[in-house]
Amino acid sequence: MAPDRLFAGLFAHGDGAAQATDRALLDAMVEVEVALLEALADLRLAPAEAARELADAVASGNLELDLDELGRATGQQGTPVPGLLRALRRQIGSAASTHLHKGATSQDVIDTAIMLVARRALDSIVADLGEAGDACAALVERHRAALVPGRTLLQQALPVTFGLKAAGWLSGLDGSTATLATIRDHELAVQFGGAVGTLASLGERGLEVGAGIAARLGLATAELPWHAIRLRPARLAAGLGITLGLLGKIGRDVVLLAQTEVGEAGEGGGEGRGGSSTMPHKRNPVGAVALVACAQRGPGLVATMLAAMAQEHERGAGGWQAEWETLLELLRLTGSGAAIAKELLAGLQVDPEKMRSDMDITGGLVMSESVAAALADSQGRSNAQDLVEAAARRSVEAGRGFRDVLLERPEVTDVLGAAGLDAALDPAGYLGVTSELIDRAVAAHRGP
Repeated sequence: MAPDRLFAGLFAHGDGAAQATDRALLDAMVEVEVALLEALADLRLAPAEAARELADAVASGNLELDLDELGRATGQQGTPVPGLLRALRRQIGSAASTHLHKGATSQDVIDTAIMLVARRALDSIVADLGEAGDACAALVERHRAALVPGRTLLQQALPVTFGLKAAGWLSGLDGSTATLATIRDHELAVQFGGAVGTLASLGERGLEVGAGIAARLGLATAELPWHAIRLRPARLAAGLGITLGLLGKIGRDVVLLAQTEVGEAGEGGGEGRGGSSTMPHKRNPVGAVALVACAQRGPGLVATMLAAMAQEHERGAGGWQAEWETLLELLRLTGSGAAIAKELLAGLQVDPEKMRSDMDITGGLVMSESVAAALADSQGRSNAQDLVEAAARRSVEAGRGFRDVLLERPEVTDVLGAAGLDAALDPAGYLGVTSELIDRAVAAHRGP
């Protein structure tokens, strides 16, 4: 977390976010220049001395690269690369200075550096999502049979178990993790095409240089330079946006479960966590709120990346530049969300007794579908539905128990009797394939 950022605890939390800072991008740009010069030297397109000079200067840790100065240079040249090259040449040997950046264009350096930053951030994000999934799987197992009202449109609908609710989260986490891992392993490629994608300044050796850069940086080799074909950044952005949406769904569920009037689950944490500036009694679900806040920002950023895809000829005039901070912010938000989700799910406190109590506040009305199904064979589906709906309405209007109202109807007592009605009103008996679904989610998470 960057200590000088007021909102970093929400939007730049964890290792993934720490990998997507301006400084991380600048360091990656320097790494790209080192990899380029080393690849040139291997092919004898630059002296080995030049590659050593640059690598040694970087390894010494003594290079002075001022972000503010480079920021001003970006405003003057439109990219940070010219300013970076000037700063490097002031501090490296003559051989390295002469051959620095040979064959490359600014976009090659920036795009490749962003891919490098993305890979490192995704390593942390995928790991955090994996741990979040493990914590969620433990919740599934621990509360697989804990009855809780299933809610549609925020109204009680039918019984489910908290295990199934958490299994839905788990499946989403596993899907997002797989998506980002695939993007990390297959979409993050070196950009190397020179001024217009022909690598003309390197003659017939350009592809070999590009392969050498990719090998050193651990990135894929693209079939063609992708200067103005922005599928790779767009797919990365989409994967990050999807993950943020999933994390936001989990956060919103926890926010709703933690409401005072519900109280079915709450966040763990130490003293002072979730406190209010004026109300000493408050214990706000700050982790869940942070997940929702991170997710809220995702769609606009993804939309920016998609809008930036329609670029001009061989170099985007504004669209490409719009991607830089947008992608870094998406990486930071997703990294923050993944780290927060890991902590939230590991400490989530679930109250099965309150869940069951909330199930009972309607006096059995949540079991109306079960009763209608039990009567369908004798009454016909439509008539059974009408009968039970009328009984439910009378129960609410008269303030009487649903069971008592149903027992006044001979269509119910003649077919089901009191025992049969009680069975139809038992939430534990109307869970369908819940147990099987939970097993499938847990097995998929654990893998073969």
